[in-house]
Amino acid sequence: MPEFGRKWVRSNRGHWRNQAMVSLPDNRPSPARQLVQRIILAAVLLAISVSLVWFDRDAYTDNLDGQVSLIDAIYYSTVTVTTTGYGDITPIAPHSRLLNAILITPLRVMFLVLLVGTTLQVLATEGRRIYLDGRWRKRMRNHVVVVGFGTKGRSAVETLENSGCDPSKIVIIDGRASAINDANLRGYAAIEGDATRRDILRRAEIVKAREVIITLDRDDSAILVTLTVRQLNPSAHVVVAVREEDNASLVRQSGGDAVVTSSEAVGRLLGLSAVSPNLGTVIEDMLSSREGLEVAERQVTADEVGRQPFDIRTEHVVAVVRNKTLRRFYDPTVASLQTGDQVVVVRRAESELTGDRDPAPEV
Repeated sequence: MPEFGRKWVRSNRGHWRNQAMVSLPDNRPSPARQLVQRIILAAVLLAISVSLVWFDRDAYTDNLDGQVSLIDAIYYSTVTVTTTGYGDITPIAPHSRLLNAILITPLRVMFLVLLVGTTLQVLATEGRRIYLDGRWRKRMRNHVVVVGFGTKGRSAVETLENSGCDPSKIVIIDGRASAINDANLRGYAAIEGDATRRDILRRAEIVKAREVIITLDRDDSAILVTLTVRQLNPSAHVVVAVREEDNASLVRQSGGDAVVTSSEAVGRLLGLSAVSPNLGTVIEDMLSSREGLEVAERQVTADEVGRQPFDIRTEHVVAVVRNKTLRRFYDPTVASLQTGDQVVVVRRAESELTGDRDPAPEV
């Protein structure tokens, strides 16, 4: 992950976390516009040189006819600022030679730096960007595309990274330049644009994505993006956040595999906190990662096969996934764990374990 533009700070819990530094907006024009601006400025420098030679033409001599015309002044200035210097037109008066030393020579240096140096830099930078973009597209597959990098999107990405997802396999799409800059500073590839457009989704290699997370502020936009994603990639697992419960069924019909109602989830957490502050604290703790308790899904180990879910003392099993079907731990069909099962557990966060996992208290 790139470290430029990042710094590390220590949290109040003693953990080191990376924090994005301030990123000022980049107002540079496009490479084509930069080239045009540099060509115009180079023409101005050339015009200054031509003016100096023309108004002082009596101090110059032409080996052909001894006279310096306007065309000769343009010719002399051109071959001089480009360091060609054929020598057929030369300054003969002392003051003209002095002017060449203190004025024409700096103009020559400025012309070369401006037109040649910066032009090559712009072309090389643009070519390098195109090369890196093409190489990135060839390597990007089985990645995660996150549409919307607001509060929900950032939390989803942080949870993915804390769960072991490679940051280089995460691609952000957002229509705000500030969100794109934030994502870049955090080390993620990001694309600025409207995710309802097919070309923007294709730029994110949505066809080869493994997971798509949609966290937009408008439910109608989320539904449209879900439809477009499902058309471009029928096999991807699509998770969508909606604000209203009434729109959840529409998202599922549009192709969403999992739908999270953000307003309802927040409302339930508020209600639990009102009934009992301790309940709200525990639920919020389990939803956070790397601190306190966490909810995780893992494969059943060989020594756990044949045991009952509540016999696992190191973690609290709350559900069993068998044949892609979620079953509660008290379901009689999962009286004993089998090879290939997955268990959903509540356990201590990995960052708080200093050695072997301490046994969880029996319930």
